[in-house]
Amino acid sequence: MTPKLIDLNNISEEQLLATRIMDLPLAIEGSWLEECVKQLYAELDAKGLVFHPECYLADEWLTPENEVSIGIPFYLANPALIKLERRMMLEAEGEGKLWCMQLLRHEAGHAFSYAYNLHKQRQWQKVFGSSKETYGNTYKFKPYSKSYVRHLDGFYAQYHPDEDFVETFAVWLTPDSNWQEEYKGWKALDKLKFVDGLMSSIKGVKPLKPTGKKFWHHKKLTITLDHYYQKKYRDEREEFPDFHDVQLKKIFTALSDEEWLAFKKDRRRKPSKKQSNFPWGEEMIPAEDLIRVHFKNILNSIDRCTGERKYIISDLLRNIGLRTRQLHMIVSQPQAVALMQLSVYVTSLTMNYIHTGWLQGTRKRQ
Repeated sequence: MTPKLIDLNNISEEQLLATRIMDLPLAIEGSWLEECVKQLYAELDAKGLVFHPECYLADEWLTPENEVSIGIPFYLANPALIKLERRMMLEAEGEGKLWCMQLLRHEAGHAFSYAYNLHKQRQWQKVFGSSKETYGNTYKFKPYSKSYVRHLDGFYAQYHPDEDFVETFAVWLTPDSNWQEEYKGWKALDKLKFVDGLMSSIKGVKPLKPTGKKFWHHKKLTITLDHYYQKKYRDEREEFPDFHDVQLKKIFTALSDEEWLAFKKDRRRKPSKKQSNFPWGEEMIPAEDLIRVHFKNILNSIDRCTGERKYIISDLLRNIGLRTRQLHMIVSQPQAVALMQLSVYVTSLTMNYIHTGWLQGTRKRQ
């Protein structure tokens, strides 16, 4: 029996989450993604490159190692799924033509590397490094380095030699990028010139590997959207605002909206009066204020103890401060105790980041 076609415009979220990805009526053809793929091919044609990597819908953005097809996240093929992705994951990676084209150019770099075995060339390795280097769980970057191009967010070119090449390729491929002027005086300009010459050498040349396998094709994904998002959340939990909540609630006290309004009103009325019901005689203050006042001392202390770069610790503290504000948190114990507990928590996260690349635990694709 032919399964009933799902109407993504008239389905409840509950029903949608219970649907298997393979059963979703999706295709690149007929969606806004089709125009993006056509634009990619037009950009390649304009450079004299005859290879057009095949694109398909997958569970995420990817070009599998040694494969030449580009996987585009399935949710981008339908507005209802983009909306769901945003609600579940806070953003839909690749949403909008500008972002989508950036990612397509990046993935095309991987496809070209594998299709022509560019990464195996001695000169390629001299410029970018060994493609055989192990991909870590994460990477540590130098935000002010001029040895790498800047294409995707997060200084992604510094992740791995392969990513260095494909980010450089993406900048080179981008129409009207004017990379010769933009990167003037940068060491990255030498990489761009190398890519320019390398691509000239394969103009009009058919690829050694024109087609390949399509891993994690959406038509083979039996997982439901509900389970897909549960797994995705576990894998990316450090990117979510509630990542710190459990520990922060052990250090600070979270107020309801009504309590928070009353607290702020009382502080405005009695800004300097001590809270007499606390034996340590301190005024209750917002947790964010405590972090802000002692920010530099906490930062310097953890930097000395761990040796981690200050911007990593600074970003972590700022995210924690923002989260305490979102949760209406106050300091309801002696400030010295709260500071000690907060410092221990941030130090433990920093040390784990140093040893594993993540703030808590490690992640791998299952």
